[in-house]
Amino acid sequence: MAYWLFKTEPDTYSIDDLAADGTGSWDGVRNYQARNRLRDEISAGDPVLIYHSSCAEPAVVGLARVSGEAQPDPTQFVTGSDGFDPRASTDAPRWYQVELTFLEKFPRPLSLKTIKQNPDLADMELVTRSRLSIQKVTRQHFMAMCQQCGARLHH
Repeated sequence: MAYWLFKTEPDTYSIDDLAADGTGSWDGVRNYQARNRLRDEISAGDPVLIYHSSCAEPAVVGLARVSGEAQPDPTQFVTGSDGFDPRASTDAPRWYQVELTFLEKFPRPLSLKTIKQNPDLADMELVTRSRLSIQKVTRQHFMAMCQQCGARLHH
């Protein structure tokens, strides 16, 4: 099992949207390293911290679980969609997505500011490579963040 942090803009798809849907497709990833992780490293059952970015207070806000293996992202084939990629074909997809199942919204979001102030979290990709949308998280970091957020820990 691996642990992950997925970034999302809450105006686009928030933890509340995932909670309402129950299960949702994590699509629209258009970074090669993030794509490779979705396609090659993430497995069904892996726990995921949901992180709201590009908002007033970026923070870890909830928990989900990967509920399916990577599949081609269908938005790459839809002309006019935000995810459209004219170089992609159904025979040679370029972009992938996974299904996530909502587990919980944290009672206490953990802000980026607080994470950066914690020396035990200083080597996280969120701090060292902040722009990457799909990030690996160590079990130790995952557990520490869940504890700080008041998580019920469903994994």
